[in-house]
Amino acid sequence: MQKSKLCTIVMVAAFGLLPFFISAQVGYLPPYFKDSNRLEKLSTAFPVVEKMVQKYAADNHFPGYSFGIVLDGKLVFTTSGGYTNVGTKTPATSGSMFRIASMSKSFTAMAIVKLRDEGKLNLDDKVSKYIPEIKNQGLTTDAAPITIKDLLTHSAGFPEDNPWGDRQLEKSAQELQALIKKGIHFSTATGLSYEYSNLGFTMLGYIIEKVSGKNYGAYISENIWKPLQMEASWEFSSIDDTKLAHGYRWINNSWEEEALLHDGIYGAMGGMITSVASFSKYVSLHLDAWPPRNNIETGPVKRSTIREMHQPSRFIGLGASYKYPSGRACATSAAYGYGLSWLKDCTGRTSIAHSGGLPGFGSNWRILPEYGLGVILLANVTYAPTAVLNTMVIDTLLRMGTVDLQPRILPASAALKNTQAKLTALLPQWKNAATSNLFAENFFKDYKMDALIKEATSIFNAAGELHGTGDMIPENELRGYYYLHAKNGTIKISFTLTPTNPTQIQEYHISFQKNIEE
Repeated sequence: MQKSKLCTIVMVAAFGLLPFFISAQVGYLPPYFKDSNRLEKLSTAFPVVEKMVQKYAADNHFPGYSFGIVLDGKLVFTTSGGYTNVGTKTPATSGSMFRIASMSKSFTAMAIVKLRDEGKLNLDDKVSKYIPEIKNQGLTTDAAPITIKDLLTHSAGFPEDNPWGDRQLEKSAQELQALIKKGIHFSTATGLSYEYSNLGFTMLGYIIEKVSGKNYGAYISENIWKPLQMEASWEFSSIDDTKLAHGYRWINNSWEEEALLHDGIYGAMGGMITSVASFSKYVSLHLDAWPPRNNIETGPVKRSTIREMHQPSRFIGLGASYKYPSGRACATSAAYGYGLSWLKDCTGRTSIAHSGGLPGFGSNWRILPEYGLGVILLANVTYAPTAVLNTMVIDTLLRMGTVDLQPRILPASAALKNTQAKLTALLPQWKNAATSNLFAENFFKDYKMDALIKEATSIFNAAGELHGTGDMIPENELRGYYYLHAKNGTIKISFTLTPTNPTQIQEYHISFQKNIEE
């Protein structure tokens, strides 16, 4: 190839005119599940879960419900009860079609990030680029312009609008434009705090239409539902009544039917209709995004993009507490990603979720990516408190002694294991360490050799005869620790490697834990 042509290609790639390919790190091994019989273990909890769901549905006056558990990409358990139509006593099944309300939001968010991946928009784009009517609107004159990312993370400054927004589903795009043109009242300045906004996600639906040239629902159907082979709809009148869940409100000790609204521009925030059997395919897509790995892409959206959706972008709050079946309270911290909630509880478990609520319906789905586990609950009563049950079910699944489901294990990288062997051989005298090429240029400036020798010698003498070296325990690809087992106790050695090639030790710590005498 001519030198000038090669330079042109390099320059074009650098400026983003050619696809950019990342070279995978040689020898990378993804986290894995140690247990091979995960489903067999989990299935021992299914009878308990079924009773939990039945009782909760009865206690909370669900006319009908459908529940499912997804493990490792498969719908492995379903249970349903009650009726989708109280008048005709049509029983609910895993194939019954419920309006899932705000669970729709992640589909709208996924459509946005897919368009971003295709180079058709940027998340930092001002919303006014697509909706000129909103230009210069804000709480204050110095408020930041609203961006697409602000809409995705409920940070635009719009007020929480569930009661109002829930009644807007069938409004048209023209009515949305008129509302914005008339002027929006803001509750906070843009970009400063989280406040749940159905209006914001409706605008995202409108942006999808402007960018793709298609109705937002058609775009999502063609680009997400169809590749996943999902049965879903935005319009209730398109669904056979024998499958459609009617919505109800529990009032005066009886169920009063709620009128279903037709599909409109506000459907982007909460109009989707689907079943547990179908939605489980979407749950599997999200679970399949984890862990990062070198396998070929098979989904309608890149795995890295889905993981990006899962990241906490806007802090929601601290101190929320769930009551688990055991009676214990568990404090949590919560944030919002792109159309999805992020939660970390008192046990350190991270989950991704979203609830949905409309007049006549309540829903929730929650996944624990590191456990490969997800749950779905759909019900047809106004604002059914589905998130509470799903949280209790997950806790039950993970805490039952017969289940003992464990998260993925990160294998130690070759770099960590090779360094472990070489470092152990140097201790405690650090003989020839300075010329070993094992340590980074900063190391002996930060750690003085005489102090290193004195510390290690003292610890090894206190530990006594060595009995063996434990496996390397990784914290990530380049940091970890291991134990030396000795007669009088255990030596812990930890180190962090540099990003250079080859890697070298940049940080090191050693400590000793004496055996507890009986």
